[in-house]
Amino acid sequence: MAESRKPALLVSACLVGDRCRFDGTDRFSARVAALGEMFRLIPVCPEVSGGLPTPRPPSERLGGRVIAKNGADFTAAFLRGAEKTLETARLNRAVGAVLKAKSPSCGVGRIYDGTFRGTLVDGDGVAAEWLRREGIPLWTEDDFINCEVENALRKIARDFENMIQEGE
Repeated sequence: MAESRKPALLVSACLVGDRCRFDGTDRFSARVAALGEMFRLIPVCPEVSGGLPTPRPPSERLGGRVIAKNGADFTAAFLRGAEKTLETARLNRAVGAVLKAKSPSCGVGRIYDGTFRGTLVDGDGVAAEWLRREGIPLWTEDDFINCEVENALRKIARDFENMIQEGE
C-alpha cells in the first residue's frame, strides 16, 4: 500500500529509535517498527514536544501532577506535550497509538506510582489519558507479545484500505 494511503498510527518516538527518553536513550522495538509495513507511523514524544530537554530528570505521576525525581514539577510541560500529541493524532487522523509502557506520559494501563521505587499502579500517562478520552485505541510495546493485538492492527489496516478503495 502506498505510504499516503496507509492509516496513520501514532508511536512513541523512542520505540522507533529516537533517542528522546529521559536518559537520552531509545527503546527501539523491531515489532513496533515493523508496523510501518501496514501503517504510516507518526512518531511522537510528548515530553520533548512539551518543552522538556533530553536528557532530563526521571519523572513519575503523583496524583494530578508530574514530579521529577529531583522534586521539580513538570506538570505543565507534560500537559503541553499531551495537547500537542492529541493535535498530531487529530491532524493525521490516527487510527490508534502504540506507546511506551509505564511512561508518565505514554504509559497505558500501568504507570509508576510517584515514589521512584519501581512500584506500578493502575493508570495512564498524561498523553495516553488525553488520547484515550478522544477514543483513540491504545497499546504498548508489551502488548505485542500477544498475537491478538497484531491481528487487530492488521484488521484495522485492511478495513482502512477497503474504505479508501470504496471511496475511489
